[in-house]
Amino acid sequence: MGATAVLKCEVLRASGTVQWVKDGLLLGPQRSLPGFPRYSMIGKRGQYHLRIENAQLEDDTFYECQAGQSDISDGIISDAVWLNVLIPPSNPYFTMDVTAFWVAGESYDVTCVAPDAKPEAEVFLYKDGVKLTGVKSFPVSGSKDKLLNTHAEVTVTAVSSDNGRLLACYAKNAALSKPVVTTVTMNVYYPPDAPLIVNLDGDEVRAGRTLMLECVSGSGNPLAALRWTKNGEIVSTTWEEDEFARKSRSVLKMLMTPADNQAELSCESFNVVSLSPLSITHKINVFFDPEELTLSGSLEAIEGQEVVLSCYAASSNPPVDIRWWLGYKELNNTVFIREEGDNGGMTTVSNVTHRFSREDNGLMLNCEAFNKGTRFSKIEAAKISVYYPPQKVWLDAPAQDVPLHAGTKVTLICHSTGGNPTATLTWLKNGKAVAHAPKQTSSDMAVARELHLVLTASDNMATYRCDATNKAKKTISAHTKLLVYFTAVSMKITAQQEVLRQGEVLTLECLAESSNPTANIFWSVGAVRFQKAEQTHSKDESGAVTVNSTLLLNLTSQHHKQNVICQAYNPVLEEGANTYYQLNVLHPPEFSSAQPAQIQVEEDEMATIPLLVSANPEVVSCVWLHRRETLVKGDNLHHHWLEDGSLEIRNATRRDAGLYTIKCENEEGVSQTAITLDVLYACGVTAEKDPVFVNLGGIADLICVADANPIISAMFSWKWLGEEEVEMGEETQEDESSLLTISNVTRAHAGLYQCTANNGIGLSASVNVQLVVQFKPELQKGPQWRKVASRGDGTTSAELVCRAEGIPRIDFSWEKKGVLLDLANPRYEEKTVREGSFHTSTLRVVNVSAVLDYAVFSCYARNSLGEDKVDIQLVSTNHPDPPSMFRHVSSSHDSVTLEWIPGFNGGSQQKFRIRYQWDQSLSFQYVDVFPLDATTFTVTGLQPVTSYNFSINALNAIGESDYADNNAILTITTMDRPGSEEDSPPEVPQSPSELPTYMTAIFTFVIGVVLALNLLGCFLGLRWKRKCEQRRAGGGSVVDGQKSELDGSSQSSVRNSNKYESGEKINTAAQRTLLIDSGSETESHVYESCTTEDSHYYYHPTEYRPTLRPLPEERRGLGVHHVAHLPVNPDSHVYEDVTEAGVYRDTVAPALPFPNHELTQQRSDWRSMTYRQGFSRAGPSVDVQAQSDLPFELRGELV
Repeated sequence: MGATAVLKCEVLRASGTVQWVKDGLLLGPQRSLPGFPRYSMIGKRGQYHLRIENAQLEDDTFYECQAGQSDISDGIISDAVWLNVLIPPSNPYFTMDVTAFWVAGESYDVTCVAPDAKPEAEVFLYKDGVKLTGVKSFPVSGSKDKLLNTHAEVTVTAVSSDNGRLLACYAKNAALSKPVVTTVTMNVYYPPDAPLIVNLDGDEVRAGRTLMLECVSGSGNPLAALRWTKNGEIVSTTWEEDEFARKSRSVLKMLMTPADNQAELSCESFNVVSLSPLSITHKINVFFDPEELTLSGSLEAIEGQEVVLSCYAASSNPPVDIRWWLGYKELNNTVFIREEGDNGGMTTVSNVTHRFSREDNGLMLNCEAFNKGTRFSKIEAAKISVYYPPQKVWLDAPAQDVPLHAGTKVTLICHSTGGNPTATLTWLKNGKAVAHAPKQTSSDMAVARELHLVLTASDNMATYRCDATNKAKKTISAHTKLLVYFTAVSMKITAQQEVLRQGEVLTLECLAESSNPTANIFWSVGAVRFQKAEQTHSKDESGAVTVNSTLLLNLTSQHHKQNVICQAYNPVLEEGANTYYQLNVLHPPEFSSAQPAQIQVEEDEMATIPLLVSANPEVVSCVWLHRRETLVKGDNLHHHWLEDGSLEIRNATRRDAGLYTIKCENEEGVSQTAITLDVLYACGVTAEKDPVFVNLGGIADLICVADANPIISAMFSWKWLGEEEVEMGEETQEDESSLLTISNVTRAHAGLYQCTANNGIGLSASVNVQLVVQFKPELQKGPQWRKVASRGDGTTSAELVCRAEGIPRIDFSWEKKGVLLDLANPRYEEKTVREGSFHTSTLRVVNVSAVLDYAVFSCYARNSLGEDKVDIQLVSTNHPDPPSMFRHVSSSHDSVTLEWIPGFNGGSQQKFRIRYQWDQSLSFQYVDVFPLDATTFTVTGLQPVTSYNFSINALNAIGESDYADNNAILTITTMDRPGSEEDSPPEVPQSPSELPTYMTAIFTFVIGVVLALNLLGCFLGLRWKRKCEQRRAGGGSVVDGQKSELDGSSQSSVRNSNKYESGEKINTAAQRTLLIDSGSETESHVYESCTTEDSHYYYHPTEYRPTLRPLPEERRGLGVHHVAHLPVNPDSHVYEDVTEAGVYRDTVAPALPFPNHELTQQRSDWRSMTYRQGFSRAGPSVDVQAQSDLPFELRGELV
């Protein structure tokens, strides 16, 4: 494959076409064999050899060379020849997972495939360069037709020495001179060697030492994993691998403790193919000392007593030896006992027996333990105490025959000496220990203990004894007796009846036990004292006397829970004892005199109605009734019953007010009472009638009603909620109602009135009452309402607005020239809108015709109280009417605020212009009002204490009006500057004529240069224009004579079209704002070019944005760079713009082609329309857009 093959064919004297056939497919007669880029026919004349370059598998087939028949010979075909293409095998490959590991001792099937060969390849397997025997090979189909894959299989048993060796597969056939080879590296796993522990000197080690043990295991693939175990439990799984030395190493760092004694320490090695871990084990013998040495037994002994003491040493390895010492003397009477202890050690116990004497008291007893293996020694010591009894006891006490009153404080003192330890003194009364005696005190070898007594009846002839004892367990004593006078020891009252009821007689007995000397008994109940009562007496062994007394008592309900007091009085002691008996008298419920009859509470507060009832038995069943309805617990969440039976009403409301009846019952009877709950609440106000209607001039009664408790006088007040002050009228109050009476009502009284009530509880409450004053219609009849403008060409509509104020509802009707309009006519549409008392009727005239609709329309407004009429004239669009009512509002030192009433706008948007000058000025200043619809404006930048003359007129797209109020002048003087001195004269603005001489010369020179340049430009422009017109004259759409005539009249046809006199001075400092006066110009302001239709742009007045601050006027030449582009007109007015830097100029009247008549221009007529940028005024042609904006009657055509 890839070589060049040549199939030879020679045909002698071929007369027909010679070509090759491949597998029955004709390749063509051309030698280049198009369509078969690797095929061609070569050779000399008569030779037709087939050359096949870069032979491929597809070329492997039979070929024939044939010569076609001709007129002189028959066709011939050569014998078929087969082209055999040899294909070498691709790289062989192993079918097994070459990355998987092998385990030593196991057998594996190895298969190698030599793919896509022709003829089939021979396959050989080698291991570490040694050819393997027993290989079986067989072919199978390849990836393409005619290609074969050769599979070679062999069984290999892995051994540990195979690890890292190469397993090779060789493949070759006739297409190869040398075989292709594929190799894999064998990865054979095998177990490691047994481990070995190093750094272990011996099996005996002392506790507390740290061992560093190393475990090593060699060989193995993979290298061994190592782990340490102690007594079968893993203690470490960390190891290191040394690939170069092929061994694993693990170091165990271990702190030896007694618990490690006799522990088996093992190291194990293994890997993934180990059947079981290999290990090495050592047993550790740990020497350790006892953790504790304990001395036990009694260290306290009575003189002459024999005592056994024990010394215990905890587990140790090896066991310890024990010796005893008392002071400096060794005790030898000992017995040793050893037993197995913790951690494999031995415990040791030593017992010693000794008889103690008084001389041994205070000596130290030592127990010493010694470990021969660790050279350890430890001593446990204790002090010995030997006890012996006290020697003497005596008392300090009062004489036994002296009487002492009960309550007297007496101190008894007991003394004792000798003994070890010193004696413990104990006080006893009649043989029983006294617990309240204070602690004893000591001094040298003596002790003392006091006993403080407050004498009582029990102390009479009682024996008090003091015992002295210590740990020697021998007691010696001393004793005394006391004679005590006292009142009755106990008092007891008993009743003969168990159940007590009112009206019965009760018998009581009082027993006063044991008094010395005899006591007398007295009875009392509350403030009542009973003098006489029967008494009996008896005496006991100690001489004390017991007295018994009886009392008879008539019971009432008032006696319930009262105490009956029995007192036993001793005249010798001048004091006595007493006791009481509480009476439990059964009676029906009784209400307390403190039970209130009325409770007051504010609304939303908590009301508590107390239940003050007494009864016996106290189990009382009470029923509450509110307005004769029984209150049930749980029915109302606002009701809460307290533990004493009282009713707590949370967030009390006015519905909770009223009479509450309480009926209480027990086993003895029934009783009831009544309580009134008065709930006070803040005012709630409502209007009796809202709105209130009244005719103009009538009497209006506004009534508001309050819902409140309490109702107090002067709790109402009325307030007018309007902006302007009106007379309120008369206010009167009757109970919960308030009346506001307004006489002779005017329209100013219409509006909201607020009634406010406050009774001192909570916040005030208010209600608004609308007073509606009914009056006949009143139409708005100002100048802006009497005219409506619209073009009469039948293409536009006009809206006539009639606005009336009146109450009640107003109905409108329309007349035209005194004839009622038929609103069914589609040319008329009427719409009425109501906004409060204002009613607006809009009559829309569709497709206004100058002939039919330019007339006076009458609007009638009617209601039940009358009617009103206004005439509205529908006219053509025109310049606006002058404003009216021009007046001064306010002023300061540098500003004046003015106000006016707009006139009719002429049918389009109008604006206002204020003209003013100070008294010493010869020229005017102008400022345009912004926003356009404003009727109030403040002129700023004025001088203090200066008189100014003000006028105002209106402008729209058509023209401008006369000045307001018949050209009236409004003179206003500004105020003085704040803080200026009184004698300082007002600053007078410098007149332009007062400029310095050198400035005048400069201005004159500059103006001259500019005039010369402008004249030159005009001359050149006119010549260029004439040439352009001559070039366009061939069109002949306009007669030259007409053109020149119109051109000549374009400047003079509008005479004095604005109201600025040509002699007025020019405000050059405001050169970029207002329109320029063109009434005196002699030439057109429009500069034209023959190559473009552009002209200087004239701004429409509706696009104008006026300045808000005018600047002083001055006369300047037009040679300054700011106005270099303006036409030459020294009398033009120039203004400064606020928003844009463009130049505005007054427009001039267009040359209109009116047929057979001249248009007379008047001062107040329309102004010329603005020419938009992109339109030219050359010739008599008229701009359609500009003409459509003109009034209908000025358009030169009929409807």
